[in-house]
Amino acid sequence: MAIHIVLDCADPEKLAAFWSKALGYTIGGFAEQWGMLTGPRDGDVLLLQRVDEPKSVKNRMHLDITTPDIEAKAAELEALGATRLTPEPLSQFNSTWITMADPEGNEFCVCKELA
Repeated sequence: MAIHIVLDCADPEKLAAFWSKALGYTIGGFAEQWGMLTGPRDGDVLLLQRVDEPKSVKNRMHLDITTPDIEAKAAELEALGATRLTPEPLSQFNSTWITMADPEGNEFCVCKELA
């Protein structure tokens, strides 16, 4: 079984350029309102679906990118067009993260890998 994540957006091509670099995924192609990214593991897929309505509220679900160095990853993602939403890392329940937004404002977190 695999889970494919679908992200609504205004511009699948633009977000494909961002998310492929952010996640290390490969751009699989575009068809009609869809863009597809595939991950390094079999079955990892992020679909980007063009929708007419703009993003208006906080996402009900978001991606967490885990990494050993959240400040370095956050800086890398900012260079790709992401925006940092929390000025300092947040911590709770033995986890530390930075809340960010992709170029269209979709929230995601950069989380420290747990040992």
